[in-house]
Amino acid sequence: MTDRKGFFDLSGNRLSRRTALKGLAAGAGLAVAPGFVRYAQAQSSEPIRIGFQAHRTGIGAAYGRWYERTTNAAVKAINDAGGINGRPIEIIVEDDGTDAARGAEVVAKFANQHKTDIVYGTLFSHVVIASAPTAGELKIPYYVISEGYHVASGKMNRWCLQPGITDVRAQVTSVAPWIAANAGKKVTMIFPDYAFGYDHRDYLPPAIEKAGGKVVAQIAIPPTESSFTKYFPQIPAETEVIYHVMVGPAVLTFVKELGDFYGSNGPKLFGFIDSLEAVDINSPGLEYLDGSHFWEGSPRYAQAGDSEAEKAYRAAVGIDDNGAAVGDAKDVSTAAHMFGCWETLYVIKKAMEDADYKGPQDRAKLVEATEALTEFAEGPEHPQGKKVFNGKIHQVFGSQNISKLEGGKLNVVHKTTIEDGMYEPEADYTTQPL
Repeated sequence: MTDRKGFFDLSGNRLSRRTALKGLAAGAGLAVAPGFVRYAQAQSSEPIRIGFQAHRTGIGAAYGRWYERTTNAAVKAINDAGGINGRPIEIIVEDDGTDAARGAEVVAKFANQHKTDIVYGTLFSHVVIASAPTAGELKIPYYVISEGYHVASGKMNRWCLQPGITDVRAQVTSVAPWIAANAGKKVTMIFPDYAFGYDHRDYLPPAIEKAGGKVVAQIAIPPTESSFTKYFPQIPAETEVIYHVMVGPAVLTFVKELGDFYGSNGPKLFGFIDSLEAVDINSPGLEYLDGSHFWEGSPRYAQAGDSEAEKAYRAAVGIDDNGAAVGDAKDVSTAAHMFGCWETLYVIKKAMEDADYKGPQDRAKLVEATEALTEFAEGPEHPQGKKVFNGKIHQVFGSQNISKLEGGKLNVVHKTTIEDGMYEPEADYTTQPL
């Protein structure tokens, strides 16, 4: 059953305390075993409350919409299978506006007002970086689906974890050898001028150099920029491949102006699909991208070799073979990232079961149980693929996809291994007190 916005309506899964107590009163005349505690039984049926920090508005709204749909689909699947430790999940949503200051306020609201068990869901790096200190101060587990290296770097705190999506450092380390071997060895980078872009700026060059190439220029562009032609003369003539990671509504302008600047004689292109998440590949102005390659976490388009788990996941979240909402071809998903919501919720489920989680008093146990996890098998709970988790840096590692845009769709031409993205950890959160 769905609500008027098309999201799963989970209200029927929630067992309120009033309903539980009413049921106990009705059975008061029945014999019960010695030691039976009626209130404890009602208490154990209370929902596990997850505070979902959602980008419903702001520059992350398209991601937020699909993160919410994926979250609701996963919650429905988990609740239909019995919940967590026999308790249903209840999602409490607060919009952070994709704003750093507001993000921290939302985390505090979850902890102090809504009394949620954990906080979950955040994507944009500046919001995570601003929100994590509040989670640490309030000692509430903060599970993010953010992709940035800020968690694995050790800059956050022990209460901040990223167990359901790989980070940028691992992603660029994985794809760099393919870029150098197939697109070009002289690379110019164009990236957004904030934390997410800096991860690309810092970690692609050494990976390209290790693969026998060189980054010949780095061009940082403010995320609020609306025209890009003035930046293109900075691209060195020796450039063989332009590596672009543009994010935001101006991406169509970026591609069109790049095409106007180079015509048919420009360098090859390698982009991160972040540039085109929730954007129709066949939109007017994107013709210049035909024949170029993209990184994808999980492929937008259904692939010939998709597993049954991947097919079931796509059906559950409501996307068709082209990665758009079923019944609305114009509502394009953020498929390369939103799978992280599904997988993170199943990690939370596993950790709560391992910790025998009963309530906020067990939050520290939950963090420790998450840190103790080591790997996740590919399957219904992890449809994107097998993953390895490093509890010391709170970061998961998995495979990446390189897709070619041709014939109006993205086709996967190369899949990296988990090992391709491994790097030497720089932190150990487990040494921090809880």
